[in-house]
Amino acid sequence: MEAHHQRVIDRLTALFQPDPNYLALIIGGSIARGWAKPDSDVDIVLVVTDEEYRRRAAADAYHYFNRDICDYEGGYVDGKIVNLDFLREAADHGSEPARAAFVGAFTAFSRCAEVDDLLKRIPVYPEHERDEKIRAFYSQVLILNWYVPEAEKRRDPYLLTHAASELALYGGRLILAHNRILYPYHKWFMHVLREAPDKPADFMERMDALLVRPGADTARAFTECVGGFRDWGVTMGQAVVRFMRDSEWNWRYGGRTPLADW
Repeated sequence: MEAHHQRVIDRLTALFQPDPNYLALIIGGSIARGWAKPDSDVDIVLVVTDEEYRRRAAADAYHYFNRDICDYEGGYVDGKIVNLDFLREAADHGSEPARAAFVGAFTAFSRCAEVDDLLKRIPVYPEHERDEKIRAFYSQVLILNWYVPEAEKRRDPYLLTHAASELALYGGRLILAHNRILYPYHKWFMHVLREAPDKPADFMERMDALLVRPGADTARAFTECVGGFRDWGVTMGQAVVRFMRDSEWNWRYGGRTPLADW
């Protein structure tokens, strides 16, 4: 961690710790993961009392931003405001992006011993969902591989761009699930994917080619790369049904996180 990042954390601690409405200050993001650059922002989560959370909920005031507290070029603090129930729910059934946001996270201060326990439980891959995710993601890969040449044939740039991007997303999510690595949302997706240890040797090259030159040839090469890596346990017939359920019929299955973020 850069010295100027630590100074900001110290100032935030001095600002919030005296106020009993704030139960904990959690440091996350690139600083917590060890990926920070000198000009990186400071990502925080403020854990507040239930009373303070209700007050903020009434005003939709869940966000904290402060540029003045930083003394370095380009610096700012970007934060979310939650309560203990939020952390408990994230540990119990949080989406992968919700869990990944707490990878490496640590407390700058805490009045509640439960917070540190929850910080250990949240960034854990949801093993009980893994097999179903693998089937769902590979089904998307198979069907999207059909959509890309269809878009090319129709000369539809929107469909082509969308299908190629989705194909890359679900192929990548399949590899992350195979490696039991949490999906960190789009900003850090490629970074985490490059670090995944068990994947086809030419996987990233095939993905880059698909994204730079979307078309039938690059889509087929990427899909063959993914499909040839191992038997994912999904037939084309099963993929059609699964794609239909997860995409066209997902409105019938209330309560589950959308597939792209699941």
